[in-house]
Amino acid sequence: MSSEKEVILKEAEITNNCPECFNQDMRLTFFQKHRISRWYYQITGEVTYQIVCNTCNSKIYPVKWTDDIERSFDYYQKMVTPKKKGIKLSKLSFFLIISLLLIAGVLYYLFYTGIIQVQP
Repeated sequence: MSSEKEVILKEAEITNNCPECFNQDMRLTFFQKHRISRWYYQITGEVTYQIVCNTCNSKIYPVKWTDDIERSFDYYQKMVTPKKKGIKLSKLSFFLIISLLLIAGVLYYLFYTGIIQVQP
């Protein structure tokens, strides 16, 4: 039941010719995936990208890239620094872990002092 969210890392206007409409108004966007659950918040190392022409609103896939678009993409890709991968536990997770540790501690104390005895 976790949901995924793509967070924008870098957005740039590139002035290369669009392969569809030959206009010079395109946007290059880099995204990083984040997973959100009620138990944790995870930043993944997966970085995706998208090039969209602002004039004809078409996505430009790598098959249609020209050499100029590829050079611009390589330049901006070097400038992107993704956030470090990691997991942050939610308050619900911390509450569950602390509750389980507390129950285990109480049971250990009760067995150790002899209040509760295990019969074979």
